[in-house]
Amino acid sequence: MPVKIAEKIIGYEIAGKSGAPEDAPAPDVVASATPPAPPQPDAEGGNVARMHEKVERPEMLVGSTYKIRTPVSKHAFYITINDIVLNPGTPYEKRRPFEMFINSKNMDHYQWISALTLIVSAVFRKGGDVAFLVQELQSVFDPKGGYFRKGGKFMPSLVAEIGDAIESHLSMIGLLKLPELDEHQRRILAEKRAVYEKQQPQTSLRADSADAENAFPEGAVLCSACNTKAMIVMDNCLTCLNCGESKCG
Repeated sequence: MPVKIAEKIIGYEIAGKSGAPEDAPAPDVVASATPPAPPQPDAEGGNVARMHEKVERPEMLVGSTYKIRTPVSKHAFYITINDIVLNPGTPYEKRRPFEMFINSKNMDHYQWISALTLIVSAVFRKGGDVAFLVQELQSVFDPKGGYFRKGGKFMPSLVAEIGDAIESHLSMIGLLKLPELDEHQRRILAEKRAVYEKQQPQTSLRADSADAENAFPEGAVLCSACNTKAMIVMDNCLTCLNCGESKCG
């Protein structure tokens, strides 16, 4: 006689010849849902907070302001980048950029600068690797031509110099590592610079010049590797006194 089963089958038992169930435990017919895997510890050793777009802005942020003076404007630009401190008071404490503001008395660039600060701030709050902003901004060229800033570095545009300021800030908080010369390379370049200035005193910087430490000889030309006017001819070979680039390998 057929029997209609109205409820869900959750198990069964094998009956013996007498009809009584055997002593063996009955396996489940319908497997229960797989229990969630236990939370894995963070790769850094704990529950470490990371930057993402849902992180709420605290009442106070720490930051830095960078002053930019360009020949395209008689007024300076002040770039402020504020950082949020994640995991404060723990071994995993980190500063991450949260927002950017640009102020100036020059209102000619107000619209696109306001748009740029909003977009950059939104990218900051997304988290992840935000260092790509530096390369994107530094690759913008002004159709009217660029300029050399103090120290001899070529800036293709005002946007590129804003990118340079962001690069300096990301490097300061440890989010971006800039290539640096080792002690041996710096010593060799210092020797080359001293020999060059001794051979051509008329192009040497004055010893009492305020920029003597950071500037380069007047006879230097633009280096294609670091965009700095610091390449000189030594022993019939073009060598950059800023980054060490050499045409002779």
